[in-house]
Order: sequence, then C-alpha cells, then structure tokens
Amino acid sequence: MDRQPLINQPLSNQPPTDQPATPFSARVRSSFGRRAPFYGQQASLQRAVAWRLAHHLAALPLLPDGPRADLGAGTGLLGQALQAQRPGIDLLQLDLCPELLTHNPLTATGGQRIWDLERGLPAELGHASLLCSSFALQWLADPLLQLRRWCCSLAPGGWLALAVPTAGSFPEWHLAAARAAVACTALPLPEAASLESVARQTLQPLHLERLRFSRRAGDGRHFLRSLRSLGAGPSPLPPLGTPQWRRLLQHWPAGERITWELLVLVGQRR
Repeated sequence: MDRQPLINQPLSNQPPTDQPATPFSARVRSSFGRRAPFYGQQASLQRAVAWRLAHHLAALPLLPDGPRADLGAGTGLLGQALQAQRPGIDLLQLDLCPELLTHNPLTATGGQRIWDLERGLPAELGHASLLCSSFALQWLADPLLQLRRWCCSLAPGGWLALAVPTAGSFPEWHLAAARAAVACTALPLPEAASLESVARQTLQPLHLERLRFSRRAGDGRHFLRSLRSLGAGPSPLPPLGTPQWRRLLQHWPAGERITWELLVLVGQRR
C-alpha cells in the first residue's frame, strides 16, 4: 500500500493566526464557503479534469519519503480521483476554505491544513515528494511566483502535478465585452507559456499539454450564474455597473458556447 504518515496533524484544524488572509483571498474563501454544500453537484468540469490529472499520477515513481499534498484541495475531487486509480495514497488536504474541507472525505486519512496559498507553502511541506493542484493556482495574485515557490519546495526527484485554467479561456466573454464597449471582468488568468517557462526552470516535464473544453452555456446570464453557483464568481477587477451589465448581456449571443483553456503539467524536480 502506498501510504504516507500524516504530517503536522495537530495543526490541521487550526487556521493561521500570524497573518490574515489577503482581502481578495478572503472574498474567494467566503464565496466558495457559501456554495460548499453544492460544489460537488456543480463541478463537472473540475471533476473530469481531476480524473485526467490523476491518471497521469497513477504510475509515477514517487519518493518513499517526504510530504505529499493537494494544494487548494477543496472537497477533494483530485485526491479521490487519485485514490481510485492509485489505492492507498494519502495527501494532505490544504485549502483556505474550511467549509469546503468539511465536505472533503479525505481529511480523515490525509489530514487537513487551513492555509492561504498567497503566503506560499507551510514549512511542513518542504522537501515534498508530491505536490498536486487542480483549479487553484489561478486564484492567487501572482501565479508565476507561487508556481516557482511550489517547484522549489519539492525534494530532488519530487513531483509537481498541476491543472490550471489559462488566459485563453472565455474568448466569448471577452468578445461580448468588446462589442458592448465595457471592461471584461473575468478573473485574470495566467498565460500558459509563462507557466511552462517557470516550471521548466526547475522541473523536467513528463507530461505537458494545453486543453480546450467547449461547453454550451446558454446566454451570458446563465453562464455567469453557473460560475456563482460554484463559488467561482469573485474577480479582483472593479465590477460593472448595472447599465454596463445590461449592455454586456445584450451583446452576448444566446446559445453561445463557452470555452476553457487549461494547462496540464506533470514534472519532476531535477
């Protein structure tokens, strides 16, 4: 069995007290916390991507020692997919939102840590054998900086596995905003090429691909409601006023599909 001892479990239920969450990460935490009971019902794309990422992890030659963690674990979609394909592996479930962790069944075996990833990683994740993350890095103010920190926290021979939405996502939203002559308030997403460049400085990529998923989203109002139903509505950009929102929705063609671009990366620390 591929088991790892729980790390720092006495601290796992304690929120960090030495530094408060940043204003935006506090908003993200609150938004996901309100929708936590329903996240599993709504997150179909996140679940599919988690299963895909776990497939790439199933046969990796992991180091026998060193912590293993899911960064931004939420309700545990990635960890559950990995356990289904690699039984016995335990990951520390790390997330800022305690309400999501309440709905995560893996906290009983892998432990949990309430932590704001804007602060980097907690000390107990140094020299990690495996760090993985799905749909979390994009919420951080400087994804490139945090990705560099994650890579440098790995032990030599340790693995990073990442799935993250990137800047090519939501071209339909950007086009509707341009037609309406209003700002696009979608969450700013990192460029895939920049993420790849940062990762290559420290890692030897084993698997690297850019994926595009296109889903029917109805009109703009329906799509934006679907984001809010996940808790994924916050943006650090100034909100539109009511007249601007009306113009945006008027220029969003009914029945338009919405497109996600994602980077999937699995690499080993040199």
